[in-house]
Amino acid sequence: MELDSLRHINLEDEELVTLVIETGNATYFGVLYDRYSDLVYNKCRSFSGSDVMAQDLTHDIFIQLFVKLNTFKGNSKFSTWLFSFTYNHCVNFYNRDLKKKNLETDLIEEYNYSIPMGENDIADEEILALNAEKLQRVLKIAEPEEKVVLLMKYQDEMSIKTIAEQVGIGESAVKMRLHRAKKRVLEIYNSL
Repeated sequence: MELDSLRHINLEDEELVTLVIETGNATYFGVLYDRYSDLVYNKCRSFSGSDVMAQDLTHDIFIQLFVKLNTFKGNSKFSTWLFSFTYNHCVNFYNRDLKKKNLETDLIEEYNYSIPMGENDIADEEILALNAEKLQRVLKIAEPEEKVVLLMKYQDEMSIKTIAEQVGIGESAVKMRLHRAKKRVLEIYNSL
C-alpha cells in the first residue's frame, strides 16, 4: 500500500466525502466503502433475509451512493446519513421491485402520538418471548417498514430517539410504527 493511500485511511468520513466530491477520485470512495460495506451488507441482510439479495442491494447502494454523494450536506454524521440512505434504498427496492403495496405512509410525526396503557398495549416481553424460528417466518411476511423498526429496536437495540434519527421521522411516529408493527407481527404469528 502506498504512503499516500495510508494517509487516506486516517481521514475522517466527512473529509473523504469532500475529497470524492471535489476530485471524483474513486480511491477516496474506496476508503468509505471499506469502512461501511460490512455494515450496509448486514443491514441489507437483516432487511432481506437473503445473502444473495443483500449482496445485490449493497452493490446497488454503493453505486447510487457514489453518484449521489454530493447530496450529503454534513447536517449529521456520514454514518447516520448512510444508514438512512441504506434504509430508503431497501424500502424503495421492496416497493418498486417486489411490488409490496400499502406500506405505512402516515406522517403523524407532527402530532404527539401516545399508546394508551391497557389491553391494546403490547409489551416488549411479549415480542421477545416468541419462538425464534416461527418469528423468522413472520418477519418474511411482514411489510418492510414494519420489519425495519422491529429489527432496529430488538436486534440492534436502538432507542426510539436513535431510530427516529436514523429513519428521519419523529419519535412519536416511531412509537406509532413500533406499536403497529408489534400488533401486526403478533397477528401473523398467531395465525401460523
